[in-house]
Amino acid sequence: MTAPTGSDKELWQLVQANDRHAFGVLFERHAEAVYNYSFRRTADWAAAEDLVSSVFLEAWRRRADLELTSQSERLLPWLLGVATNLLRTRNRSAARLARALLRERTGSDEPDFADDAVRRVADAQRMKAVLSLIRALPRGTQDVLALYAWAGLSYEEVSASLGIPIGTVRSRLSRARLYLEKLEPVIVPRKESEVPNEAW
Repeated sequence: MTAPTGSDKELWQLVQANDRHAFGVLFERHAEAVYNYSFRRTADWAAAEDLVSSVFLEAWRRRADLELTSQSERLLPWLLGVATNLLRTRNRSAARLARALLRERTGSDEPDFADDAVRRVADAQRMKAVLSLIRALPRGTQDVLALYAWAGLSYEEVSASLGIPIGTVRSRLSRARLYLEKLEPVIVPRKESEVPNEAW
């Protein structure tokens, strides 16, 4: 059977009718973005994989509760909001967990996978260093920054994802920018079409 295709909104309506094929299409469409966002928030590959599973399990469980409207026709902002909430509740000390998992991973000797292991550890160490800088920001500002800069959501999508006003998104990003400008070599990706010159 061929899996259905279409917009997120169309597929989600099928998911609400318990269509597992439509859910699989949405998984294929958004799992990588959820995974990348989760890794950037945890600095740990295994934790990111677990979060992807948890996010999509939560999406399936709550399929009857979520309506995609004309303002939120993409499922990704909602999925990343779920990921953010799971990160808050399941990993309040992301840096401590990342250090513990990194120590455990580097302590094992797997010569067949040495190159891949070195690359993954280096990626985790770089992400851990970034997280140690970002951790100085308030939790809400960290969430907004991660969704905007790392997940590529628009101001409107960040607002919908976290359930906060768009003005709050703008002010938190402005505070994050001022903080990050003092740091080197941390660079926050810009979306020139969305961001006024005076704000970024």
